[in-house]
Amino acid sequence: MLLLSTIIPDESIQTRMKDVFPDLTFVYQAGWTDGPLSEAEVFITYGEDLTEEIIEKAKNLKWIMVMSAGMELLPFKAIEKRGIMVTNARGIHKIPMAEYTIGMLLQYEKKLKLLMKNEREERWDRKIEVGELNGKTMLVFGTGAIGGEVARLGKAFRMTTLGMNRSGKPVEHIDHIYTLECLLEVIPKADYIVSVLPSTDETVHLLQEEHFKAMKESAVFINIGRGDLVKEEVLQHALESGELAHAILDVFDPEPLRKGHPFWRMENVTVTPHLSSKSGEYLPRTFAIFENNMLEYLKAGKEFINVIDLSRGY
Repeated sequence: MLLLSTIIPDESIQTRMKDVFPDLTFVYQAGWTDGPLSEAEVFITYGEDLTEEIIEKAKNLKWIMVMSAGMELLPFKAIEKRGIMVTNARGIHKIPMAEYTIGMLLQYEKKLKLLMKNEREERWDRKIEVGELNGKTMLVFGTGAIGGEVARLGKAFRMTTLGMNRSGKPVEHIDHIYTLECLLEVIPKADYIVSVLPSTDETVHLLQEEHFKAMKESAVFINIGRGDLVKEEVLQHALESGELAHAILDVFDPEPLRKGHPFWRMENVTVTPHLSSKSGEYLPRTFAIFENNMLEYLKAGKEFINVIDLSRGY
């Protein structure tokens, strides 16, 4: 069996794959080529490099392992038409993304950007007002693995945690769960609004002007999900109008954030280049999921991790 990967992991991972699956042929290459493409039964990819044309050429393809959680760039119709199974790496991002979120909230409350600026300028200023996470209320949009871990760390700082999901079902570490229909009702309660939502028909431009007007003027909005949750001009207007205090943005629509964009210069915006999920443990964790699923695949089992519902896109 031939497996084609457009992700080239380090030698230790390649050796591990060879040891665990000695009868399989792994081809690691940067990009797709016609030769092994037509022979491969399994693809390993980040997903964003797949097109309908590639799926059409991959005559033997039966399974795509997407080594990320984001699925919006996949050619779903072509994949579903062929009956190809898709699994992803959902869950591996929870540790780095939750740590990023808490780190950024601490950065905001403890005025770390100002302190570093003062340090560079050799300015001793003890009048800076710093805040605490303790006692604050955090609202998390999307209460899966990442949102749950964000809430768990939030509880360590004695925060009240609120969550929003489609079902309204309780989630560990979240004090109160609401459905998206309750958005306007819940937003005014939050000091921090954290979105880890994927990009779906339900979530694109979910946040509108009315939602920002309903926020506390002291609220902080953090987006580590997808940039198309809110139109840039809506968020920019809300920030300029003082409808919220600060935005911490790791995702944008489109990406990368263009040079000269106002977000780069706004004092009440923190911009990071879509790296909240990055970690040195990223590929070891994703290949561990692949390894589990490959063992299941070889015995014709059905207990796969993170099988994607192609009709929903997640």
